[in-house]
Amino acid sequence: MSDLHLEELIVSLVKPLVDHPDDIRVTKEEQHQQIIIRLSVNQEDTGKIIGKKGRTARAIRSVLFAAGAQSSKKVQLEIAD
Repeated sequence: MSDLHLEELIVSLVKPLVDHPDDIRVTKEEQHQQIIIRLSVNQEDTGKIIGKKGRTARAIRSVLFAAGAQSSKKVQLEIAD
């Protein structure tokens, strides 16, 4: 899966969870052995993305990890608060 598709995947996972879908921002930074995907949402929606005890964030990371498994680089998701 290409990096662009990873970004689209994040948006498609997050959009139904938030009240302000137009505020979703996904940026990508590539380093030597990893790809860092940064997710930013409206401040009111941050709690919804993280979820109780981080369960929602963990689930999003699991899907992202599985989608990026064929890449030689490690994929990491950071959620901006």
